Amino acid sequence: MSKDTIPYKIYLEENEMPKAWYNLRADMINKPAPLIHPGTHQPMTLEDLSPVFCEELCKQELNNTDPFIEIPQEIRDFYKMYRPSPLVRAYCLEEKLGTPAKIYYKFEGNNTSGSHKLNSAIAQAYYAKQQGLKGVTTETGAGQWGTALSMACSYFDLDCKVYMVKVSYEQKPFRREVMRTYGASVTPSPSETTQIGKKILEEHPGTTGSLGCAISEAVEVATSTPGYRYVLGSVLNQVLLHQSIIGLETKAALDKYGIVPDMIIGCAGGGSNLGGLIAPFMGEKIKGNADYRIIAVEPASCPSFTRGRYAYDFADTGMVCPLAKMYTLGSGFIPAPNHAGGLRYHGMSPVLSQLYDDGLMEAIAVPQTEVFAAAEEFARVEGILPAPESSHAIKVALDEAKKCIETGEEKTIVFGLTGTGYFDMVAYEKYHDGIMDDYVPTDEELEKYFETLPPIE
Repeated sequence: MSKDTIPYKIYLEENEMPKAWYNLRADMINKPAPLIHPGTHQPMTLEDLSPVFCEELCKQELNNTDPFIEIPQEIRDFYKMYRPSPLVRAYCLEEKLGTPAKIYYKFEGNNTSGSHKLNSAIAQAYYAKQQGLKGVTTETGAGQWGTALSMACSYFDLDCKVYMVKVSYEQKPFRREVMRTYGASVTPSPSETTQIGKKILEEHPGTTGSLGCAISEAVEVATSTPGYRYVLGSVLNQVLLHQSIIGLETKAALDKYGIVPDMIIGCAGGGSNLGGLIAPFMGEKIKGNADYRIIAVEPASCPSFTRGRYAYDFADTGMVCPLAKMYTLGSGFIPAPNHAGGLRYHGMSPVLSQLYDDGLMEAIAVPQTEVFAAAEEFARVEGILPAPESSHAIKVALDEAKKCIETGEEKTIVFGLTGTGYFDMVAYEKYHDGIMDDYVPTDEELEKYFETLPPIE
């Protein structure tokens, strides 16, 4: 195993913003399993992916060899509006807890979309524009990705069609209106506007929807509308690549002050922010240069890592997308309508799934009410109202800091604060009113979805 360090510093600008994304797959010993064609069950090729995704993004999706991929200047210029994003030492939180732990968080909410999602949205919109496309389609759960993409498409004068998970469409009307402000059309999913949407509604009348449903609808529209392609906000290799800017900036800031974290914690839904945050740290761990404890935190209501199966599965409910080998609850799984909408996806990134299966990271599932209790504890001290998704990472970071009180250990904890929760006040209201529940699927419920997994090794 190579002991070479990752030469990320040569790819930093003077302001310490990366000039290249870090492709963790190039340094992985066990590469993530390839996407396979739903019809032939053969690995997807550039030709297979191109009718669905932008061509340059297809190349990035399939690239397992180049550790660094240069960020085009136009994207870097856009990034400078809000990057580098701050890495904050939570002094007030440490004092309030009375912990010897040192707590840092990388804050990605300092842009109009209110989350990390803009890092990939602007890249995907850029490549769509470069290809001469008219527009793009996508799905969104809580709305952060749809908000980010609508902003990016507005910047590049592209049409943007968003299919928003129905429960989030109803719970988070302000997210919807931000998207419309940027010129996007927003449709609650599943809908009557697509053949797949009609089929899902027929089979599951009254369903609150899922990211898998919304993906199916967005792909159908993209592949049937000339001049359009589909773009995705998480899960895919290309998205984790773009989000590596989070981890690269975090590592640069820590290295500048000689700080070595003991653990890196991130919330996990499809894997975009977690994969981006941990990328350079995981690269060091793989090369044997460090042994960070890396923790993925997911909702107990949608426990892909902790209770899922590592198997090939469809990325969408309509079963029209490529199959990915990932930790999955089954493509037909429709999560409970909890308030961490961005984490309500049935599967996990193939990259993160491989790392987890290799024992290079761990996962914890936490219940919803404990997550909001942690969010409130953090907000009252640090002055930022966190998104429900981010609050999963906060919950475990607080738990680890409190353990240090008992042991006296001075652990250094880094977690990802992926965005703000100012559009999530319905969720906070339900928590404060005591009507938020902690639904957790039973083994019997999950088993019926596992039985539908494709019989592919």
